[in-house]
Amino acid sequence: MRNFDFAPLYRSAIGFDRLAHLFNEAQRTDATPSYPPYNIELIAEDKYRITMAVAGFDRSELDLESENDTLKIVGRKAAAENQGTFLHRGIAARDFEHRFRLADHVKVVGAKLDNGLLNIELIREVPEVYKPRKIAIDGDNLNVVQAAELQAA
Repeated sequence: MRNFDFAPLYRSAIGFDRLAHLFNEAQRTDATPSYPPYNIELIAEDKYRITMAVAGFDRSELDLESENDTLKIVGRKAAAENQGTFLHRGIAARDFEHRFRLADHVKVVGAKLDNGLLNIELIREVPEVYKPRKIAIDGDNLNVVQAAELQAA
């Protein structure tokens, strides 16, 4: 496996140490869970959907938790009372835990379980304070937002 040196990034950029950490985590493919299978879709410019195949799981056996920049999905199967004798067991019904790292300002807005597919809707909402704004050069002491409000009035 190849290792990357992020030292040049640290010399010229401030606050991107988290990005380097994400790259290091992504290189560790052996720790990436493959069960249950899932898709990540870009629905619109700032809308995403994670679709996870959780056939055999009931709503009460699934737990979704969003904390800071991580979405955690946990499936815990209830112990079956009457286990039959299987000649072939091809349907996986094992417990799982899957974590997704969320980018800045990405929030989970909803989830639904339909026909064995868990659909999780996400949206990126960038606060106004982080959006680009014009800076007045040699203007009076009004900031640009106040000046725009005065022009609109």
